[in-house]
Amino acid sequence: MKFRHQFRLQEANDHSRVYRSDGVFMRIDFIENMFRVSLYRRKDLLPTFSIDPSHKGLKNEGRDKLSLDGFKLFSPEVYEDEEAVCFRHCDHDFRIELLNFRISISSEKGILYQDRNGLAYNFGGELGEGSIHYTRREEDQYIYGLGDKAGKVNKNHQRYRLDTNDAMGFKAEYSDPLYKYLPFYICENKAGSYGIYYDTYSEGEVDFGMEHDNYYEPFNSIRYEEDDMVFYIIFGNVKEIVSRFIDMSGGIREVPEWAFRYCGSTMEYTDAQDADHRLRSFIDDCETYGIKAGGFYLSSGYTQIDDKRYVFHWNKDKIPDPKELSDHFLSRGLKIIPNVKPAFLDDHPLYDHIASKGWFLHYQDGTPAKFPFWGGNASYLDFTNPEAYDFWKNCVRETLVEKGYDNIWNDNNEYDAHDREVYAHGFTKEIPARLIRPLFSYLMAKASAEACQEVNPNPFNVTRCAIAGSQRIATTWTGDNYTDFRDLRYNHYQAMTMSLSGFCFFGPDIGGFSGPRPERKLFMRWLQYGVFLPRFVLHSWKENEASTMPWLYPDLMDEVKAVFDLREKLIPYLSDEMKRCIGNNEPLITPVFLRDSDYDKESDCFMCGEKILVCPVFDEGAEEVNVRLPKSDTGFRLRGEGELIQGESDVKVACTIRDLPVWFTEESYNR
Repeated sequence: MKFRHQFRLQEANDHSRVYRSDGVFMRIDFIENMFRVSLYRRKDLLPTFSIDPSHKGLKNEGRDKLSLDGFKLFSPEVYEDEEAVCFRHCDHDFRIELLNFRISISSEKGILYQDRNGLAYNFGGELGEGSIHYTRREEDQYIYGLGDKAGKVNKNHQRYRLDTNDAMGFKAEYSDPLYKYLPFYICENKAGSYGIYYDTYSEGEVDFGMEHDNYYEPFNSIRYEEDDMVFYIIFGNVKEIVSRFIDMSGGIREVPEWAFRYCGSTMEYTDAQDADHRLRSFIDDCETYGIKAGGFYLSSGYTQIDDKRYVFHWNKDKIPDPKELSDHFLSRGLKIIPNVKPAFLDDHPLYDHIASKGWFLHYQDGTPAKFPFWGGNASYLDFTNPEAYDFWKNCVRETLVEKGYDNIWNDNNEYDAHDREVYAHGFTKEIPARLIRPLFSYLMAKASAEACQEVNPNPFNVTRCAIAGSQRIATTWTGDNYTDFRDLRYNHYQAMTMSLSGFCFFGPDIGGFSGPRPERKLFMRWLQYGVFLPRFVLHSWKENEASTMPWLYPDLMDEVKAVFDLREKLIPYLSDEMKRCIGNNEPLITPVFLRDSDYDKESDCFMCGEKILVCPVFDEGAEEVNVRLPKSDTGFRLRGEGELIQGESDVKVACTIRDLPVWFTEESYNR
C-alpha cells in the first residue's frame, strides 16, 4: 500500500538484520562507530569504489556494496515486537518503527538523528523517481562537508547539486556544482554530531532547509538517480567523524616530500611556440630570484596540433626532445608533472583505433558518444572497459613514463556525459554512464598511478575530479578559481569544507587561475595565506596578461622571497605532519574548532598541522589581524619567536603586505 509499508524480519545474525515489505528490503548492519542502512529490491547493487576499511586497495571492478569485509562488527542486544526494533549501539539508543521503517537515534542530550515523520524513503515511488531520503532537521544545526562546495563553512539553509562540472572561473561564494562528488556531510545539533555518507555516484541534490512542506516537520533531504540506497551513519565528535570517514574510504596516499615545495604552473609557457625555452627559463628564474622549487606542472599546450590539444601527442616543434627536457629538470632537482585528459578529439590520431575497439562511452548500437571538449568534439575513454583501462596505462607508460615523466596531472575529468542514452561497459555489465560519471575520474587516476608505479613506487598523482576513496590513489586541488579578494576569502572557506570532507593534500591556484592579474596587495595576501596550505602552487591563465609567477612584481621580490624561504623552513614540519595525518586518518589543515569546540566556526584562522595556528588577512584594506588564541596547555608564540602567550587570549598583530604572514606556534612545537 502506498505510504504505508509494514516491514517484517526476514533474516538475522549477530551483526545484521534484513526486513522486507512489498518487495523492498531494508538491511541494517552494526559496525564499530557506525551504522549502515541499505534499501534495495535485488541484491545485485552497483559496486562501490569508495569503501575500503582494510586499506588493501580495491579491484578495478570495485567492491560488493553490501560487503562487511574489513569492518569491525558489533553485536547489540535487540528487542523487537510488531511495532518496533530497539537496541543500543555506539552509546546511542536506537528505535526503528517497522511501519515505514522510521529510524530514531538518541543520545543523553536528546534526538541526534531521526527519519522524517510520515514517509522518509521512496519505497514505492510515492516521492518520485530514484532514491530519496528525508531526515529531521533543527533550525540552528551546523552542516559541514560535501567536498569542494562553495559558500561558508556551515552549509545549513543551503541546497547543493550532487554533480561535477568543469567550472572554470567559478565564484567560490556561490557557484555549484564544482569538481568533487562527495555525498558525505556532518550534522552537528543540540544532541551531538553524526556523519552520513551515501554510497552512490549518481546525480542528485541535497537540501538543508531550503524546502519546506506544510505536512511534515522541518527536514534535510537527499535525492539521487540510482534506485538503491546504501548509507552509513558515523558517530563521534566532528574530528572523530572526519577521521572515521577517511579510514572507511581507504586512508590517505603518501606524498613525496618534494611535492610540498613550491611547484610552478602556467598555461602561458606550454602554449608558447618556444615552450621548451620557456620551461627551461623557469629553472633559471627560480635560481636568479633564490626560490627553491620542487617541480613544474606541464599544462596541456605540449600536446597541441594547431590550436587543439591531443592527449599523448608531443608537439615536437615546441618540445623537440621530451626525454632531454625531463632529464634537464631532474638534473636541476625538479620534477615535471604532465597534464593528461580523458577525452580524445574526433580527429585525434588515435581516435579511429580506439573507436574500432569499442573503448569509448557509446550509444547502445556501439557508436561512440561525442561531447564538446576543448574547441572540438571528443569521446571519453571508458575506464570501466578493462581493455580501455590497459590502453590508457600503456599510453601513459610509453609517451610519458618512459621519457622520465612518472608523476601525472589528471585534468578535465569531470565527464560531461549527462545523456541518458550513453552507456559504459561496466566491467561486462553495461550501465548508463550518467549513473557513474565521477567514477571514471577515479579509475583514470588509478590507471595513471599504476603506470607510474612501474618505475616510481610513490608517484605524485593529481586528479581534479574526485570521489570518496580518491585520496588513496591521488591528491587534488580546488580547480580553476577566480582572482578576486572576495574569492580569496571564500577559497579559504572552501578549503575548510574540503578538510571537513576528509581531504588532506590539496589547495587552490594561488593568485587565482582566471580573471584579471592579481594586483599587488591581493598577490601578497594570497601568498601569505597559501604558504601554509599543503599544495603550494601558483597557476594561472590570464588572457593578454603576464602569468602569476613569483616574480610578477619585481619591486616586491624581497617580500616574496621571504614567504618562499618560510615555506622551505616549513617543509620538514609539513612532511612530518603529513605522515601523522596518514597514520591517524586526519586532514592536514583544519578549522580551529576541531581542537577547540568553543572557537568561532567561521573564523579566518585555521590550524596547519597540530602545532601552527595561521591567521591570514583577507580584507583588502586591512593591515592587522585580530586573533583569538584557542585553548592550550602550553601557550603560543608569535611566529615561533615572540613572548609566550597563554591560550584563550585576544591578540592584535600588525600585518602589511610587506610583513611575514601571521602565525603562532604552540609552545610544545618549539621544545
